[in-house]
Amino acid sequence: MDQLPLPLEGITVVAVEQAVAAPFATRQLADLGARVIKVERVDGGDFARGYDTAARGLASHFVWCNRGKESVALDLKDPRGLAVVRRLVAGADVFVQNLAQGAAARLGLDAATLCAAHPRLVAVDISGYGAGGPYADKRAYDMLVQCEAGLVSVTGTPEQPVKAGIPAADIAAGMYAFSGVLAALVRRGATGRGGPVEVSMLEALAEWMGHPLHHALHGGTAPERTGLAHAVIAPYDAYPTADGGRVLLSVQNDREWRRLAEQVLERPELGEDPAFATNAARVAHRARTDALVGQALGGLDADEAVRRLEAAGIACARLRDVHELAGHPQLAARERWREVGSPVGPLRALLPPITLPGGEEPGMGDVPALGEHTGAVLRAVGMTDDEIAALRRDGVAA
Repeated sequence: MDQLPLPLEGITVVAVEQAVAAPFATRQLADLGARVIKVERVDGGDFARGYDTAARGLASHFVWCNRGKESVALDLKDPRGLAVVRRLVAGADVFVQNLAQGAAARLGLDAATLCAAHPRLVAVDISGYGAGGPYADKRAYDMLVQCEAGLVSVTGTPEQPVKAGIPAADIAAGMYAFSGVLAALVRRGATGRGGPVEVSMLEALAEWMGHPLHHALHGGTAPERTGLAHAVIAPYDAYPTADGGRVLLSVQNDREWRRLAEQVLERPELGEDPAFATNAARVAHRARTDALVGQALGGLDADEAVRRLEAAGIACARLRDVHELAGHPQLAARERWREVGSPVGPLRALLPPITLPGGEEPGMGDVPALGEHTGAVLRAVGMTDDEIAALRRDGVAA
């Protein structure tokens, strides 16, 4: 039986994007078969290109978020560069932008303007705080939005709030933009009309704050910061092992506690001890509970600790660092690693987590150099080589 094509084959996306939120969204579309034309500044391109040089000279953020795209470098402040983008949009199915608040509207590239001119177009505005309200014009970067959304307040230790180690606000906004595009394309298939899609980083991350938010709204207090421990379950934490590792375990109910006490702690009487027999008691005596578990696991190496916990039916995990993630045996066994091309040669990358059995494998195209596709894309919209050369000479294209 023939493989199904990638679901977004035939869809063209034009993106005036930068940093993480919009590029992460459009990379998902590219992985699923869409053609993504990335419009970048002529003077350095997407500023995420300059964040670091960790990926063999390329920026790690850029490599992560921009494979499989065509890079076109244009000066949108010049009417000729803006005219090229409008020609590209006229032939596109989707337009995505995350420029500073108000910048797209000044260029006529906001979703409302574009959808009025192109009824079948799905146009996405990604912003920090949304188009209205007192924060509409406030500058929004990931860590700032993490603070405004309360994520930092529930992350860290009792003494010290900390930001998430990944750009959670950017990722949340990017994923809602991605799913919003898919929903709008489904609606277009039924009605023939596209339409605007609006996503703000604050609102996206506020949705991800659902558990602590509802805990505070309806319970009166927000969950306490507890480091790696769980705020309302014990034992649920990471414990040092004899070989310098750390193993996290989670006891979800009192039956599991009794198994842990008998088979791992080798203290079966703790299963019925009123100080530990219920989760409420273990939370009330968290320090004593953790000391008992820590003493037992501290005498084992990580492999043996995991083996005993799994034999007892206790959920557990190793506390891995990023290098250990790159060598994770589960990712290797499921053959999740591929290589993508880039200006510095092949780079390892993970398959996207959406798996479509029976279909073609995600595209995972090359990471583009700045302006790598400018000439080809401009010729495809009818520009002559002389016209393109004039734009390059005048610094309107690169």
